[in-house]
Amino acid sequence: MVVTLVLVMAILAINIYYKRPLLDSMLFSLALAVGLTPQLLPVIISINLSHGAKSMAEQKVIIKRLASIENFGSMNILCSDKTGTLTEGIMHLHSFVGADGLENEKVLLYAYLNSSFETGYNNPVDTAIRAHKALDISGYQKLDEVPYDFIRKRLTILVSTKDGNVVISKGTLPNLFSICSHAETAVGIVSLSSIQQKIQTQFEDYNRQGFRVLGISYRSDVPGTTITKDDEKEFIFLGFIVLDDPVKVGVADIVKKLKAQGISLKVISGDNRLVTEHIGEQVGLSTARILTGSDLLHISDTALVQQANQVSLFAEIEPNQKQRIIIALKKAGNVVGYIGDGINDAPALHAADVGISVDSAADVAKEAADIVLLEKDLGVLERGVQEGRITFANTLKYVFMATSANFGNMFSMAGASIFLKFLPLLPKQILLTNLMTDFPEMNIASDNVDPEMVMQPRRWDIKFIRKFMLIFGILSSVFDYLTFGALLYILHASETQFRTGWFMESVISASLVVLVIRSRRTILQSRPGKSLLIATLSVVVATLILPFTPLDQVFGFSKLPISFIGVIIGIVIVYIVFAEIAKKVFYKFVRLT
Repeated sequence: MVVTLVLVMAILAINIYYKRPLLDSMLFSLALAVGLTPQLLPVIISINLSHGAKSMAEQKVIIKRLASIENFGSMNILCSDKTGTLTEGIMHLHSFVGADGLENEKVLLYAYLNSSFETGYNNPVDTAIRAHKALDISGYQKLDEVPYDFIRKRLTILVSTKDGNVVISKGTLPNLFSICSHAETAVGIVSLSSIQQKIQTQFEDYNRQGFRVLGISYRSDVPGTTITKDDEKEFIFLGFIVLDDPVKVGVADIVKKLKAQGISLKVISGDNRLVTEHIGEQVGLSTARILTGSDLLHISDTALVQQANQVSLFAEIEPNQKQRIIIALKKAGNVVGYIGDGINDAPALHAADVGISVDSAADVAKEAADIVLLEKDLGVLERGVQEGRITFANTLKYVFMATSANFGNMFSMAGASIFLKFLPLLPKQILLTNLMTDFPEMNIASDNVDPEMVMQPRRWDIKFIRKFMLIFGILSSVFDYLTFGALLYILHASETQFRTGWFMESVISASLVVLVIRSRRTILQSRPGKSLLIATLSVVVATLILPFTPLDQVFGFSKLPISFIGVIIGIVIVYIVFAEIAKKVFYKFVRLT
């Protein structure tokens, strides 16, 4: 826009200097400004993004914010929880054992009471416990509850029985140990410290096998009908429940496909590091180093920016730490996607370049997300990324076309204004040229995209666009000047014939060159989309016959001899050949990031 403004003002000044009619000069400059500005860019982008959103919907990916498709195609890091994305997301109760390692029905009963009476949000753990076996708990009555939170990481309920009140707490093992002083075994109540190491060893063995383990503890003879967090003390450790959430079939292959497409998967999980490590091994992620929530407490933001790129697994992560990880990855220069479905995922979804949720997610998560998956499956996401990149690639094509053609026309107009004694094109002819050259480009959304353009994430590269604009803009301008020379010095065209001839050459060359610069490959190697090809050929035909219709008088054209048309077609053919050569040389030395 800056270059356009400067050149338009210069062209106006030149026309005034040569004492051409002031009104005609102003109208010419104004029409030139309109014609050189890629005013269809918002329309083209909207069409591209809408077309992409429709295609992605067919892949079960719903786009809430159209602009996010660009980031989706540029994404090079995807952060995800493991539950439901890498795993089945449907937990099964594998076993229930006492503190001594033996199967214990009391552990199952107390876990069932805790899960049945809790009133928090529905979660896979409590669903699995309740679904394992239906127990008769008619003899128990709930009195009070201390809900689960992400600091305590435990849920406590108070129930009454015929033998008195009982407080039952279920949570992660380290957090339960902090409120327990004793443990119950087959031989009776013993000091927790006497068997804690044995419990810890068994806990870690289950974790290494990929099982999720939660502890169960209780306290009897509690007076009153209410409890608070202060009452969580002097508990008796009863045992633990072992839950299984197997890895989805084919996830490892999908992770490989994402990696081949330039997308690194990072797992951010609240689960134990041993469980997270086991899952990471199964899906093919590096387990050489794992960052935990406690590690993050001692790492500065600057250090995290350096370390986050090198780590694939984050374990025991608290909800507020997810956002911090996302921000660190973005500061490291990545385009980051985050997939989450819980209330606690909302800040991370907001922080990510692409927030991704699922149809079954909490309302606040879906509200914060840019994209909603109809299935919580990385396979759906992998196919959606392909569609996002196709959309981004087609949007980029229009930018290349518009900037290079417009830049060339600016130089052509500037030069023609200096040595011609008349306006090279009338204002209405400039606007008609702009309209007709934009018509094929409106069909770019359905164009075919070369496989190499969607194999890696792409970003807006202004330096690349500027170089492309200069090279192909100057090439276009060179052939404009050749057309000027042919019309004036070989064909000796009149003022009207000159305008008609240049109009023909400008529209036809700008339309056909779309087929060249739309791909890195040659025209013969990369087939354009059907609608783009038809629109381009239609514009070429319409341009050739327009001067021979009654509209010629409306737009100020004249009928050209066959020799004029032959020369113009010859120049266009040579231009297309040189554009192919220039493209090959350009992409040899300049690469798009």
